[in-house]
Amino acid sequence: MRTIFFQQTRVVSTLFLAVWLATPASAALYQFSFTGPFANGGVIPDGNPVGLSDSQTLSGMTGLSISDISVKLNVSGGYNGDLYAYLSHDGVLVPLLNRVGVTAGNAFGYSDTGFNIVLSSAAANDVHSYGNFSPTFNGNGQLTGSWQPDGRNIDPASPPAAFDSASQVTFASFNDANADGNWTLFFADMSAGGGNSQLVSWELDITAVPEPVTTALALFAALLLVTRLFLLLRNHIFAWRQQRG
Repeated sequence: MRTIFFQQTRVVSTLFLAVWLATPASAALYQFSFTGPFANGGVIPDGNPVGLSDSQTLSGMTGLSISDISVKLNVSGGYNGDLYAYLSHDGVLVPLLNRVGVTAGNAFGYSDTGFNIVLSSAAANDVHSYGNFSPTFNGNGQLTGSWQPDGRNIDPASPPAAFDSASQVTFASFNDANADGNWTLFFADMSAGGGNSQLVSWELDITAVPEPVTTALALFAALLLVTRLFLLLRNHIFAWRQQRG
């Protein structure tokens, strides 16, 4: 009887661990919205590469690592093709906008005024070439919709032809990093004369999952619990058998 009991306990423990290991880490969405006040009232200096930055220190995601992010930008006025913007965190920098529309055949980029967009890896098309994909604009003339980040990892002052073949960085570069800490949004207007753009607001949406170490510790704790229950049950059976004997 004891042998049968031990075998049943091993089966139950094995099934428990198999279910635990097969269960994916639970993802959670964390949303952070920023409406200022921003430096210089959010006005991005015209034709000045020094630009404008907004740094935010995030917390509340201890033990979690990034699995995906998206960014919402609300920028009014100016000349879209003049703007360079990036998001940086934990030593990683991803260009969000890099003089959209600039190509070998268009040295100045798109002349539209502003963005009210979502930048997401799940979007169908790259924001750098939004003019090729039937873009929509709101009543303020801002580009709307969901777009992939520009990602062109070159100096925004590069020759126009360089934008056609530039390598691209994606939001996946942030994956597995600790989500807590300092995040910086940077904007610069790279060409004078198109008027001033203004940062109205921005939002960072982070999808995070438990870090591998956290998951491993939870599994280890579960193993200890199963072992403890097994020992308690074994002792109870031994005591019961001794009482009957």
